[in-house]
Amino acid sequence: MKILVTGGAGFIGFSLTRRLLEQGHEVVGMDNINTYYDTGLKYARLAELGIARADITEGAPAESRRYPAYRFTKLDLADRTGMERLFAAEGFDHVVNLGGQAGVRYSIDNPYAYAEANLMGFLNVLECCRHYPVKHLVYASSSSVYGMMDHVPYRETDRTDSPVSLYAATKKSNELMAYAYAKLYRVPATGVRFFTVYGPWGRPDMAPFKFLKAVMEGQTIRVFNGGDMQRDFTYIDDIVQGTLLILGHPATGEVPHTIYNIGHSEPVQLMDFIRTIEQVAGRKAVMQMEGMQPGDVYCTYADTTRLQEDFGYRPTVSIAEGLKRFYDWYIGFYGLPQQQ
Repeated sequence: MKILVTGGAGFIGFSLTRRLLEQGHEVVGMDNINTYYDTGLKYARLAELGIARADITEGAPAESRRYPAYRFTKLDLADRTGMERLFAAEGFDHVVNLGGQAGVRYSIDNPYAYAEANLMGFLNVLECCRHYPVKHLVYASSSSVYGMMDHVPYRETDRTDSPVSLYAATKKSNELMAYAYAKLYRVPATGVRFFTVYGPWGRPDMAPFKFLKAVMEGQTIRVFNGGDMQRDFTYIDDIVQGTLLILGHPATGEVPHTIYNIGHSEPVQLMDFIRTIEQVAGRKAVMQMEGMQPGDVYCTYADTTRLQEDFGYRPTVSIAEGLKRFYDWYIGFYGLPQQQ
């Protein structure tokens, strides 16, 4: 298969690309490498895939020095002309759209970034898949679309029309846009609602990374609701495996569109998560207990029954094992800081 992975310098995009290449697929990656978080980490991920920073130029493909079947293009999803040119030249079989503007709280101060990347950018993806037909479009949605749901686990059939952030609203919009293109133009599309992802090469803006960094550097962790919260922490390899299962099975039916949750489906107490970090790091966390944040929810986790029944998906990496792997990568990449 020839596959386009947008957001190819991102956490999930990088991890998925590496697995696809190991399986023998031809992959084209693209990313605008924005400054939402450390671009050094993004370039390091690309270097791991054999893409040298010096070889990257705007809009021109860089050849991997490690994987002959991989090329990377620095390109913005919102660049309509550039996207059309890329699709026309490459003739993709499949597209995995993991690009876009991430982060819930960032959307409060930077709303236009979300409209440009997640709405206009995704429209460009859909239009390109329409005019240069692909066998399957898999696109990233988010567990945030469930909003302030008062029951768990979250099921794909739950109502998702009350977002509590602009980020969530753009992700719900993506689902509606993809459905419309599936109905009008028969673009086979599957949305994937990811739950809290962690692991090697992870995003520094996400809680698991922040917690580990704080423990390693002796910094204070703000623990909301006194630690009495639960989250569906999902290891990156399980996320990638679920995505691969979906990629090979295009949506069918009168409207070839569907939605899947991908999570671990076992909520973990926040304090247990922090204590496990302490154990793998051999260092104590400095914690500042605080109340519940406005707009936050006590417990979120995925019902993955649909993915299990359709494709046999079962997450395999425990929190203890996942955090150990994350820690080992962290000290290998950043080094072991001196105890404060």
